Amino acid sequence: MGMSVSETESKTVLAARLAIQSNRKGFRALLPFLGPAFIAAVAYIDPGNYATNIQSGSEFGYKLLWVVVLANLMAMLIQSMSAKLGIATGKNLPELCREHFPKWLSVSQWVVSEIAAMATDLAEFLGATLGLNLLFHIPMLIATVLTGIVTFLILMLDRFGFRPLEKFIGALVIVIGVCYLTETVFSRPSMGQVLYHSVVPWIGNSDAVLLVVGIIGATVMPHVVYLHSGLTQRRIIPRSDEEKKVINRFSVKEVLIAMSMAGLINVAMMYMAASVFHGTGHTGIADISTAYQTLTPLLGPAAAAVFLVSLLASGFSSSAVGTMAGQVIMQGFVGFTIPVWVRRVVTMLPTVIIVALGVDPTQTLVISQVILSLVLPIPILALIYFTRRKDIMGVLVNKKATTVLSSVVAVLITVLNLWLIYQTLGGTF
Repeated sequence: MGMSVSETESKTVLAARLAIQSNRKGFRALLPFLGPAFIAAVAYIDPGNYATNIQSGSEFGYKLLWVVVLANLMAMLIQSMSAKLGIATGKNLPELCREHFPKWLSVSQWVVSEIAAMATDLAEFLGATLGLNLLFHIPMLIATVLTGIVTFLILMLDRFGFRPLEKFIGALVIVIGVCYLTETVFSRPSMGQVLYHSVVPWIGNSDAVLLVVGIIGATVMPHVVYLHSGLTQRRIIPRSDEEKKVINRFSVKEVLIAMSMAGLINVAMMYMAASVFHGTGHTGIADISTAYQTLTPLLGPAAAAVFLVSLLASGFSSSAVGTMAGQVIMQGFVGFTIPVWVRRVVTMLPTVIIVALGVDPTQTLVISQVILSLVLPIPILALIYFTRRKDIMGVLVNKKATTVLSSVVAVLITVLNLWLIYQTLGGTF
């Protein structure tokens, strides 16, 4: 069996203590702190991102790359605030909501967050299911059940402490990254275009706006805003204010590394679609299975297979993370937990029903992303509210600039969402 729970964990904690006391330098000092942000980063490269990035790239070429970059910068800010909240208070965001808000408010937050968790799970589950279906020709329903079993097994790693799960999910993130490096070689995008459109904003028409909101909705995820504070709250417990500051500095570095990786993967997804589909006149690629079928003749079976491997890694890892987030949300807001397998089964149900009814998976994916962007302002507003309070955060209270910037992000997301609802209900500009 190897090392016991306490041994693997205490090795990490011991290494972290050495780093806090400056007895370890450079990357070796950062190593024991790597984990939480990589788990959170998985949500930024889940199958919902595949759907919106492929659609945007095939329809508008390189022109919406700037949205991916913008969404990622937002994500870095929000995730580092969430991680900091856990370090400063020893509590996660849902627990603080339950403590400080009236009961009706925290219960309604819980209900809305559970709906968001199901919408998230839908995207992740469908992604992995589609991957199994296309790669191994397993029927969709059986593939759904298989995905459930695999993600449950991933979550069982938690029994051996936080480290094995962090390492496994980190490895899956690296697999996705390697797949997209390979795809970049296959698809030969125009790097000049990539660089230009990553920084120059463009919004052409109402279809583009829908995708802009979709990309932001698929990138910044409500459930990991909650989860990240749960991952850092008791991981390495600070013994003094000074230690809180040091741990937080490592945490910020980790968020920058993990989120930059996720951002580069998203950029790669979009420029691959831009180069391969948009560049060859296949502008209507709106879903994952068409993308796969079109990739095969354009780039060959190897490129198409690599694409599916990355989709599987993405679906499995993000499904597991979605379940972890669901646990934190329920335990925090309403104070009770259910066994992991029960949660796994409950959050699977909508997906099983959709697959059984034969509903178009990609349409479902895009709608699930819209639901997510509607829920998103709630955790962000709660996060800003707590992190700017000195009585709660102590030495790690937000700097004025952080509060202002994150408030701008919250307003931007809320305005985009209202615009989206208006458009969905048939409004025009």
